[in-house]
Amino acid sequence: MIPRRDLNKEKAMSTTIAATPAATFTVGQSFTYTQLIDDKLVHGFAELTGDRNPIHLDDDFAKKTKFGQRIAHGGILFGIISKVLGMDMPGVGTVYLTQLVNFRAPVFIGDTVTLVATITELQPKSVAKINVVIKKQTGDVVMDGYADVKLPGWLTHIK
Repeated sequence: MIPRRDLNKEKAMSTTIAATPAATFTVGQSFTYTQLIDDKLVHGFAELTGDRNPIHLDDDFAKKTKFGQRIAHGGILFGIISKVLGMDMPGVGTVYLTQLVNFRAPVFIGDTVTLVATITELQPKSVAKINVVIKKQTGDVVMDGYADVKLPGWLTHIK
């Protein structure tokens, strides 16, 4: 069951969240976020996007592949990065400019992944390059790359 959204509460929350000024960010600043990749998350992503590839949803199909079991959608990892950049670090007001990632290993249902996002470069006009590395509980890197973002504080209507 999907929780019911309280749009009035969300509207009130969105007007009270303050953006962090771009000048407060530093090279080397990082944020870590951990997420369990469970069956509910994978099915929810499939429902949201329409990506019902059997490698993600069908145990019998997946057993016959080189992975031997179902794998999570790569887009879930993109979503984790988006959540961290947009809500945690840099945070509210951040806007994607580019993202480049490499998939290094599969993520299986039941894996726990940890993203470390680190500011590696601050550029003119409130732009930052952020290195992203996602590992699963084994320590294996499953995705790495970077994102270029417009830092919070450049949008004039965010307080």
